[in-house]
Amino acid sequence: MKVLIAEDDEHIRQGLVDILEGEGYSTIAVADGPGALAAFERERPDFVCLDIMMPGEDGYEVCRRLRALSPATPIIFISAKGEEVDKVVGLELGADDFIMKPFGVREVVARIRAVARRCRRSAGLDADHAPFRMAELEVAPVELRARRGDQTIELSPRDVMILQSLYRHRGQPVDRDTLFKECWAVDHVPNSRTLDQHISQLRKRIEGDPRHPAIIRTVHGVGYRYDG
Repeated sequence: MKVLIAEDDEHIRQGLVDILEGEGYSTIAVADGPGALAAFERERPDFVCLDIMMPGEDGYEVCRRLRALSPATPIIFISAKGEEVDKVVGLELGADDFIMKPFGVREVVARIRAVARRCRRSAGLDADHAPFRMAELEVAPVELRARRGDQTIELSPRDVMILQSLYRHRGQPVDRDTLFKECWAVDHVPNSRTLDQHISQLRKRIEGDPRHPAIIRTVHGVGYRYDG
């Protein structure tokens, strides 16, 4: 999924890029209102993270114009302005959510995942989004969630892509290059440590016993495998 980030503070903008790309989203980052409008028309992102106080045109005006271009594209306002009237104005203009600065990583990720679920549902189901089962785990790609019995496990888009890749190749080792190609951006420089750390964190959430994984098994010297 593609996210447009419009934020004039370079550190916050890059922080949002790092957070979202770490989750598996593709990002387009701009620093002002005119840049946001141009990037939206050029890239047609799935949703937008929009600061209010920006050069050129503020977030309110950008939101108005984006709503005219695409009434259904979700928009999240991210702003340091804390007065209640600002939230009301933003929501009346059609924003789907409102995150206040300073914000925590978990809060941003949770809000973005909620918007991503709405995007995926509105896009409808196809073969790439169909639920599938891996051992005792039921994976629901559209929901960005998995379930084991009564337990619900939140997933990032990258988590889902990794599980889908292993499921497609079930019974066969999936090498690291294939996982990077299918689950990371095409311009990402492959790094085994990055992949192994992600797999380790994913195992902690989806495996009944992460020390003896039944879903994501290590194939030494190659990569990983789901036996099916």
